[in-house]
Amino acid sequence: MSTNDSQAAAAANQTIRDPRAIKIKRALISVTDKQGLDQFAARLKAHGVEILSTGGTAKMLREAGIDVVEIADYTGFPEIMDGRVKTLHPKVHGGILARRDKDSHQAAMQDNDIGGIDMVVVNLYAFSEVVAEGADYDTCVENIDIGGPAMIRASAKNHEFVTIVTDPQDYELVLKDMEDHDGATTYALRQKLAANALALTATYDANIASWVAGQIDRYEFPRRVSFSGNWQQTLRYGENPHQKAAIYADGSKRPGVVTATQLQGKELSYNNLNDTDAAFELVAEFIEPAVAIIKHANPCGVAQGKTPLEAYKKALLCDPVSAFGGIIALNRPLDKATAEEIIKVFSEVIIAPSVEADAIDVVKSKEKLRLLTTGAMPDPKAYRRIVKSLSGGLLVQDADGGQITADDLKVVTEREPTAQELEDMLFAFRVAKHVKSNAIVYAKGLATVGIGAGQMSRVDSTRIAAHKAQEAAEAAGLDTTLTKGSVVASDAFFPFPDGLLAAADAGATAVIQPGGSIRDEDIIAAADERGLAMVLTGMRHFRH
Repeated sequence: MSTNDSQAAAAANQTIRDPRAIKIKRALISVTDKQGLDQFAARLKAHGVEILSTGGTAKMLREAGIDVVEIADYTGFPEIMDGRVKTLHPKVHGGILARRDKDSHQAAMQDNDIGGIDMVVVNLYAFSEVVAEGADYDTCVENIDIGGPAMIRASAKNHEFVTIVTDPQDYELVLKDMEDHDGATTYALRQKLAANALALTATYDANIASWVAGQIDRYEFPRRVSFSGNWQQTLRYGENPHQKAAIYADGSKRPGVVTATQLQGKELSYNNLNDTDAAFELVAEFIEPAVAIIKHANPCGVAQGKTPLEAYKKALLCDPVSAFGGIIALNRPLDKATAEEIIKVFSEVIIAPSVEADAIDVVKSKEKLRLLTTGAMPDPKAYRRIVKSLSGGLLVQDADGGQITADDLKVVTEREPTAQELEDMLFAFRVAKHVKSNAIVYAKGLATVGIGAGQMSRVDSTRIAAHKAQEAAEAAGLDTTLTKGSVVASDAFFPFPDGLLAAADAGATAVIQPGGSIRDEDIIAAADERGLAMVLTGMRHFRH
């Protein structure tokens, strides 16, 4: 035997003789998710493990030909209260919590006829899934697991001696450890599994607490709040390569990038996910066929059309330079004609509620292009909360579900808007809601023609949007700027007339803005002097 082989064998034997490895002699199995359980239990039995089980789990294992001991037979106490009380018994929790290295614990086990339980395989009632399905209050309450979390926490607390398994994805990991250590598990694995288990119960309890609080009064902010998520994917990196990142699902089932199905393309990056979410939430604002093109979380083109193809062409005209490498979101199924047009320009992601089969074939020609389907559109008015982390705390607010209709508008100028101006203003204001402040949106014919985003001065946003519109017109070979004859929307009030006058200089004929400035009278007078129509919404849409 070579020196290297001898060293490898010695290392292997040292691992097997790990003094903290615990031989698995008895396992308690009680699961809701029975995926792969029969194979897992069969392999435990091959290691000589006695299996305790409950209710449906025991029935399933027996049908698979695996011998189990019912918990009721083990404890000598029947399951009662419709199964609410079955594992909450000293013979169960004593067997889990007893320290194997403490004489007093061992004596208590012997005096009370308590056998050690070396492994607990438990997952929980599908509470979040039941809520997402729209079950009534009583049904949701009945799906709050009690015995499961108690056993998980007990096992995790005593992970020095007990292996806690809460996820079918860990079955192979556990079996491999046992095979490598003569039927025992190592402390390193037990510690890792305990961390996963405690995160599971924390997430589970957080979901329940949030749901109950929402049933009481969703507009009330509770004294304590918790937010949770289930790991979905570790990303290549965050916003920048030196940052680590992952994505977690919150269980809400809201149609969007987190719950979408990726049909093709490269792995989505942190920035892809952020931008795609922004694009899809924006395009969901519209009832008619609409397309949004997003770059760096800001729209560079949004339009409605009679068809997705028409909407895409109008959206692209707004800023074709910025659209390069952008995110394309549709609120209608992606069809072949639209797909053929989209792939003419390099894009990172296309997201739509569905994709027609012949459109999939078109997109396949761009194998790196990510193509996502969501199955439905999110409701922009649905109540939800947004969380942002700060140093030392969290900012929590309701999502901006505010929408303005024609009945909400107040005309404040001598000239009233035309029917077309009114339609374009409502469209532009809805887009402005999704543009980083200070936001200025020029629109004409239900399409953006200039967008200014994220500037420290509103007048700068106004001028930048007009400049971009001029560039787009020149690129399209037009004789006049796209903003001529357009309307302009501002996400917040104009603090001075200069921003409004810059919009008028760019060719805008009508203005929609929240109002509320101490200089509103000056701004209205400036609009009248230029012959502009102006309406106030009374609602602003800051987006930071």
